[in-house]
Amino acid sequence: MRINQISKTAVTIALVVGSVVVLDSCRKQPLSPGYEYMPDMYRPVGYEYYNVNPNFTDSITARKPVEGTVSQGNYPYEGNPVNYVPYSLKAEDYELAATVVNPIAATAQVVEKGKDIYTKFCVHCHGDQGKGDGSITQTGNFPPPPAYNAALKELPEGKMFHTLTYGKGMMGSHASQLSKVERWTVIRYVQTLQKL
Repeated sequence: MRINQISKTAVTIALVVGSVVVLDSCRKQPLSPGYEYMPDMYRPVGYEYYNVNPNFTDSITARKPVEGTVSQGNYPYEGNPVNYVPYSLKAEDYELAATVVNPIAATAQVVEKGKDIYTKFCVHCHGDQGKGDGSITQTGNFPPPPAYNAALKELPEGKMFHTLTYGKGMMGSHASQLSKVERWTVIRYVQTLQKL
């Protein structure tokens, strides 16, 4: 008899819990997540930059970066920190780009990395030695690019970076495939081809 009473109680509890779950799921707002135990995790409080913020003793939201913080775009490159200078020139500023200086030192390690990037992204048009005899030009469908050791021998590194960033003539932009550091790195290798 006692077992029947325990099982009836268990069934009653199960029915009550099940009913609560079913009723809770029948809300009028289909996108509602139901009860939120930590609503700030879902909907954080946003503070305006210059309004009063009670979370800080000086009440300022816009904080200075922590000392030693590396800003976005500052890439430590294999022990050689590259100072990030925003590239503010527009596509039409090609001639102004001649004054831009490569921030990456021309070490053997950088040149080797540049050669690797060149082999993956440039060799099919410019060729192994940068003479404009890449495999794509062999089909006759595309004119060969100028050789690095001839027509482009005196091309400044800033103009190379500008061309990689925005494209020029038949060469399209490579900014979506190569980061700024990779573009400057491959230029260090191209400069060795200019001396051949």
